[in-house]
Amino acid sequence: MEFDTGLCLEVPEGFDDSDAETQVHAMARKLFPGVTAADAFRKAGEWVAEHDVFLTDVSWDFMHDEDEPFVLSAYFTFEPEPGDV
Repeated sequence: MEFDTGLCLEVPEGFDDSDAETQVHAMARKLFPGVTAADAFRKAGEWVAEHDVFLTDVSWDFMHDEDEPFVLSAYFTFEPEPGDV
């Protein structure tokens, strides 16, 4: 798997919290705006089906005075390639 460096989490050199009780886990967020709640869900469903991600949480927002006011935020991590683990 090739990574886009513009999408990577930058961590200070030497940072290692692997022995800490609470560890840092990189997570991403993608917004799915829609005209209706169903539209936002449809967009999210299509995107998730095309990508190898693990959804960890979702949240809703309503953006007043926008063309697509319903916004579904999907929080996810990337699934490692077999053999990378």
